[in-house]
Amino acid sequence: MAKRAAKAGEERPDPNEKLVKIFDTEQESEALVVRGLLESAGIDADMTSIDAARDTFAGLGGTIILVREEDADEARRVIEEYRQSASSLEETAELDLNEPPREK
Repeated sequence: MAKRAAKAGEERPDPNEKLVKIFDTEQESEALVVRGLLESAGIDADMTSIDAARDTFAGLGGTIILVREEDADEARRVIEEYRQSASSLEETAELDLNEPPREK
């Protein structure tokens, strides 16, 4: 997107392209993971920090991820699939610590 420099033979990004917010979080690390997830799916994503005066606007601030308007539905689908797979992993990884260890 706009932050990437065009290499020889690459098309430069359109500065007038419509970008859509598809994700927001207060944790920059979470935004980095989501941006990486989208980019690994072939979706260009731009991460922008929103800093508001914490004492004036408590609870505001954080990081948002923007994608091209035409990629928004696919980006939301990728994020939702990741959330569903992560929650199913959490369910299968739960251990009952009160249960005695299984013998092999």
